[in-house]
Amino acid sequence: MTDLTTRSKRPTLLIVGCGDVGMRVLRLLNGRWRVVALTSSPSRVKSLRAAGAVPLIGNLDDAATLARLAGLADAVLHLAPPQGVGSTDLRTRNLLRALARQGRVRRIVYGSTTGVYGDCAGAQFDETRTVKPATDRARRRVDAERQLRWFGRAFGVQVTLLRIPGIYAFDREGGHPRDRLARGAPVLVADDDVYTNHIHADDLARACVAALHRGWPQRVLHVCDDTQMKMGDYFDLAAELCALPRPPRISREDAAAQMSPMQLSFMGESRRLTNRRLKRELRLTLRYPTAAQGLIA
Repeated sequence: MTDLTTRSKRPTLLIVGCGDVGMRVLRLLNGRWRVVALTSSPSRVKSLRAAGAVPLIGNLDDAATLARLAGLADAVLHLAPPQGVGSTDLRTRNLLRALARQGRVRRIVYGSTTGVYGDCAGAQFDETRTVKPATDRARRRVDAERQLRWFGRAFGVQVTLLRIPGIYAFDREGGHPRDRLARGAPVLVADDDVYTNHIHADDLARACVAALHRGWPQRVLHVCDDTQMKMGDYFDLAAELCALPRPPRISREDAAAQMSPMQLSFMGESRRLTNRRLKRELRLTLRYPTAAQGLIA
């Protein structure tokens, strides 16, 4: 296996959580960085190496397996979700403790979630809005952001927080509305419906790369497209573009009887995000600025 301690002229990037978006980032980097990808699954070693990364086995749930991360990278792209329970992100804590052992890292880009805002009753807002998480899932993300901001201040690391809404792409497993449409899953009637936000996976990957190069220190950015659309209208549009039947509409009361708490939580939060920082600070031109363009890509 490649010696992880070998320095090269290219900067070294550590990708933590190298799933679908991380693999898209790898394709974009195209050899400009030396990339190490942390994975807890030995079965992924071959595919990560084929994509151009140096695989490193480690588990964020087991701090003892992360010792080799110390002094390894100049920058970190942290895309791993928190563990599934609790209100604090123990995985990010373990990662930062490993990185703190040697002070090589100078930039961290973190993929957070717009769920940190909770329900905003359809309000339109920018990144200055105070977070108000309504679920433990969102509270874990808020905790991760706090840890990363503290780490940045304490160790002189530039931390950029990307707050990400629903990710979609035709070639993303389970990440295109056609899958839900094919199941006949319902959406809310117009009077009960909520505003949702989206980003194409390719544009998200491009935002991650831009943040690695141009992200402002200790800065939050919304990574979303320009579309402001209610959830039901989004799925109606997808149905039209995919030549599938529109989803059935049900009341919120009926949804409460039919759906899981997690599904209901997504249908109980309404917000419209602005993305001016994304465009101005990262100088990113979206490839798919509207859902209509992205859904047929």
